[in-house]
Amino acid sequence: MLPLIVFAVGIVFYNYTQDRNDANRRVLETVRSIRLVLDSEVQRMTGGLQVLALTNALRSGDFQSFRRIVTGFLDQYGKDGVVLVSDRQGRLLFSSVTDDPASLPPRNNTEIVEKVFASKLPQYSDLFLGAIKQRQVVTVEVPVMREGEVVYDLAFSPPLDIFQTLVEKQRPDEHWTVSLLDSKGIVFARAPNPGDTFGKRATPSLYDEMFRKGEASLSAVSLDNVPLSAAYTRSRLTGWTVAAGVAESSLVAPLWRNIAITSLIGGVLLLTGLAFALRMAATIARGEMLHNLLVEELNHRVKNTLALMQAIAVQSFRSASRDERVKFEGRLGALAEAHNLLSQEKWQGSDLKDVIARALDPFLLNNPDRIRMNGPAVPLSPRLAVVLSMIVHEIATNAAKYGALSNETGTVTLDWEVTADTPKPRLRLIWAERGGPPVTAPVQRGFGSRLIERSARDQLGGEATVDFLPRGVVYTISCALDEPR
Repeated sequence: MLPLIVFAVGIVFYNYTQDRNDANRRVLETVRSIRLVLDSEVQRMTGGLQVLALTNALRSGDFQSFRRIVTGFLDQYGKDGVVLVSDRQGRLLFSSVTDDPASLPPRNNTEIVEKVFASKLPQYSDLFLGAIKQRQVVTVEVPVMREGEVVYDLAFSPPLDIFQTLVEKQRPDEHWTVSLLDSKGIVFARAPNPGDTFGKRATPSLYDEMFRKGEASLSAVSLDNVPLSAAYTRSRLTGWTVAAGVAESSLVAPLWRNIAITSLIGGVLLLTGLAFALRMAATIARGEMLHNLLVEELNHRVKNTLALMQAIAVQSFRSASRDERVKFEGRLGALAEAHNLLSQEKWQGSDLKDVIARALDPFLLNNPDRIRMNGPAVPLSPRLAVVLSMIVHEIATNAAKYGALSNETGTVTLDWEVTADTPKPRLRLIWAERGGPPVTAPVQRGFGSRLIERSARDQLGGEATVDFLPRGVVYTISCALDEPR
């Protein structure tokens, strides 16, 4: 009997080792996934600020008109968000909190203002004491350009509850600790115990390691003195770090529980084939676990690919023009938003209206009524959702630069319909602009136009046409619909 029990316990230890390795890998994949979600949220903030930076009211210094525009931007983040405009010396010229510029104090964090003016690129701050509300904040800051030069620093201090909510939603269960830390290793969002750990520096076991490499797995002790099997990864976009860990006790407890169960079953079922029964039980348990891991693995792999693309873009566009970087980051952001939507739906597909709304979100900040959408509910396969999201983003970008979304009066009508008179139902989508600048056909097609045409033809098996009519540009996209999976 003893040899059989020892053999069964050996199997349990083997499975525990395998599960422990899977857990370590899952922790690393989890922090990568959270980093991608965090970068996507910050990219959305950055994109909204860049749209605000292009408004004529701000660029001309008409802060009274700009205040009305800012209201639409802040509505999506809640009452605690603050938008500031400052000059090169850090003097505040505008605050969404008050309309009395004479009462505004100087910026507390002038170093980041200097970086914005020097680099002409978006910047992301560490945790610091805000000058307006006198509490700890982080900021997203973009340059306001006029004739190729930076004239203002446009800063947004988002409510920190946004990051806390993100952490709590991404935390797998109560055995996990998830933290967001700024580039100096200071906690600004955490689960559990956010109130007790906010503003504290990471524990030495994590702090000493996180500045050596961009990401790693390690054994660490949390700020609650809980031993963790942990991992961290640093965002190339913001310089912030995502750290997460699962309690060591939650990994060891199943081991002892399984040993006890195995010993008991070994004593009772020795004569009826103990080894076979235990092996079947272990196989069934591991099969269920592997099934869940495979579902999570799909989302992790897609998000890791997007994160890799973002890292490659940062290196590739280091010496490129700002316009080229903005174009690529916008396309990558549209792709990330499409994948985020699919991840929420467990890769079962998504509705056309949701896909379009995600792609157009940055262009609707100033006036959501400028783009009117009308059409039936159309379920899309993951393939169609991603490609159509990219196409709609390119069309909207062209409209924001040259068409109906480039001024204050233009409007867009986006209609779609499904026809079933062919072997496969076909989608027909029409983007029609009115009230924009005078329409002139371009001398040559840009990359965006070629992307729209080739994506519709090669990836959708359909076609895309554009008509430069006197009243405005009209795009027509048609393709066959797949069955959502």
